[in-house]
Amino acid sequence: MTVPVPAYPAPLGMLKGKTVVVTAAAGTGIGYAVAKRAAEEGAQVLISDFHERRLGEAADSIAAEVGCARPATCVCDVTSEEAVLALRDASLAALGKVDVLINNAGLGGEVSVVDMTDDQWHRVLDVTLTSLFRMTRAFLPSMYANKSGVMVNNASVLGWRAQRGQAHYAAAKAGVMAFTRCSALEAADHGVRINAVAPSLAMHPFLAKVTTEEMLAQLVKTEAYGRPAEVWEVANVMIFLASDLSSYMTGEIVPVSSQKA
Repeated sequence: MTVPVPAYPAPLGMLKGKTVVVTAAAGTGIGYAVAKRAAEEGAQVLISDFHERRLGEAADSIAAEVGCARPATCVCDVTSEEAVLALRDASLAALGKVDVLINNAGLGGEVSVVDMTDDQWHRVLDVTLTSLFRMTRAFLPSMYANKSGVMVNNASVLGWRAQRGQAHYAAAKAGVMAFTRCSALEAADHGVRINAVAPSLAMHPFLAKVTTEEMLAQLVKTEAYGRPAEVWEVANVMIFLASDLSSYMTGEIVPVSSQKA
């Protein structure tokens, strides 16, 4: 049995007056979905991505679909410290301050351990985990100075669960979880909250490009709802964590999953 997709949520003003920066927000994945939801919830948004053309198209699309001001944009390669610092500076210049940073950048792929090269391992770890460290290190000082701020990281249920061909990605996402918990303890002293979501399966075109049809079909079978999540269903939980409704939550990893035990 497949449980139908629910109606798209009506805006509630959950981020009214807030400023939000989203990484890896071009295209049709979770990053774009959460940037759009943030704009719908009243936030002033800056989106970032490695792909300049798609980034501009994403900003145009958000403005058109939401009926809001066009989000500011900044091209950023999250594996470059120089580029990360430039994104921080551009965000502060465009927004005045950053209330919410959503760390969405990540890279997967399917390869067995015995066939995995050092370059494949390091690339996934760099984009998925080390970039999170770079972003957090860059943006925390201004949040500390303001005595407020929220970071929402994108982990995965693979940080807890095993899947063939995903050793590098699972290790990186487990690292995202551990980094979230440890950095949250430090940030709590300064009034800053850091949490993460752990999606199971959210379908979008990029995922379809890097995953075989057979694997996707098998993954869908493990979902109790008989379908993958819509990307905006994951974004909804990220918006909750970014909002004041989650004011007592920090260092938490929130599953966004219907996986069977």
